[in-house]
Amino acid sequence: MTKLSWFAFLFLSLPLWAQQNSTPELHYQSIRNFLKLPPQISIGPDPGITVNSKGHIFLFNRGDYPLLEFDANGNYLRKITYGTWDFVFAHSLRVDSEDNIWAVDEGINQVVKLSPEGKVLLVLGNKADIVDTPPPGEPLSKLTRLFNRPTDVAFGPSGDIFVSDGYGNARVVKYDKNGKFQKVWGRLGTAPGEFHTPHSIVVDAKGLVYVADRVNKRIQVFDSDGNFMTKWDRIGSSTGLTPTALCITPGPDQVIFMTDGGVNRILKLDLNGNVLGALGKPGTALGQFADPHGIACPTQHELYVGETVNARVQKLILGDAH
Repeated sequence: MTKLSWFAFLFLSLPLWAQQNSTPELHYQSIRNFLKLPPQISIGPDPGITVNSKGHIFLFNRGDYPLLEFDANGNYLRKITYGTWDFVFAHSLRVDSEDNIWAVDEGINQVVKLSPEGKVLLVLGNKADIVDTPPPGEPLSKLTRLFNRPTDVAFGPSGDIFVSDGYGNARVVKYDKNGKFQKVWGRLGTAPGEFHTPHSIVVDAKGLVYVADRVNKRIQVFDSDGNFMTKWDRIGSSTGLTPTALCITPGPDQVIFMTDGGVNRILKLDLNGNVLGALGKPGTALGQFADPHGIACPTQHELYVGETVNARVQKLILGDAH
């Protein structure tokens, strides 16, 4: 690179550098070798991770043993299977308020609810069928209750279930707490209420629904009936935002942690979309990230991050921003 070219590169890079470095950095440490795996088990890329009320960690990965459970100290406990099919292509994992485990399998177009013991309680979607969003004006049919490569699931305060049906479709599907279909909203596009790869979804204590609209580089916020409220499209930086995964903390003072796959870092947001802090950078070392695809935040000071490219899980302990 010539001297002139170097100065041109530096000049063009300054706005992005300034935006990213104006964000408060969060103190954190990554716990080395937190998950203890037996010799016969290796994990694949790690899209989904969640933590229950006992502190047990559940990992949904694309290896030979898709769904694994660990205790609060990271010790391996068991693998959980799904009948004779088993899981095919893991995408995300959540637990609800009763510690039931919800696995979103993109490969079989299903969201599977399992008891804490691993018994199948509810299945949303159909392994054999997929469905696309109907054209404008076409009435809903029972087929619109199926999925085409779903990405995530979340739960409202009254137990309502929200599924981001994100790759083949571009929408959110709502069910009641018993799995009865309620409604759908969204379609492919860039307008408010439209999506391009809704990749993650969370619900706050008031019932507001937050959707990571990944390719559109924004988070959209809706009420529990799917009415558009607002969008966050200038989070952290105007060019690097790729909201890949969301988690929301419990308790009265909730915050959202968002993995930004575009720059391989994690942002801490308040419920108005303001950035409270950031952590991480690209890489393979401890405390660095390569495609952080799943995140769990049982508290504001404890994070679990699953990475697709590095095929690992990191436990992060956070301090205060400075």
